[in-house]
Amino acid sequence: MVSQTEFSLRPKSRGFHLVTDEIVRNLPPLPESGLLHLFIQHTSAALTINENADPDVQVDMGRIFDRLVKESEPYYEHTLEGDDDMPAHAKTTLAGVGLTIPISRQRLNIGIWQGIYLCEFRNHGGARRIVATVLS
Repeated sequence: MVSQTEFSLRPKSRGFHLVTDEIVRNLPPLPESGLLHLFIQHTSAALTINENADPDVQVDMGRIFDRLVKESEPYYEHTLEGDDDMPAHAKTTLAGVGLTIPISRQRLNIGIWQGIYLCEFRNHGGARRIVATVLS
């Protein structure tokens, strides 16, 4: 069986943000076992799974991505929406727009030190739309 829901994450500042609890709150009751697929409907933000215990990881991930893809490069052509726009598109391509997570015992079966991140690559990205598909 397949069920699907759509919801928005609260707007976040630029950076990497743990959103596991916010996502779980928006999900329908989960089956005993199955898969959850999360898809973010944006080209300047991403979803990923990473460390959920030490907030320094979130800061470091932001710094790493900012060093990998710099703003204001002279070769960028897509510049009308600000210095953060084209780099946000490139970072989204690197991080990805979807996640698939196993469901076991009606819970997300992620590791104890894992959490779902919203990777916000724009300075003012706004609310981000998520499509959650549950396969049981």
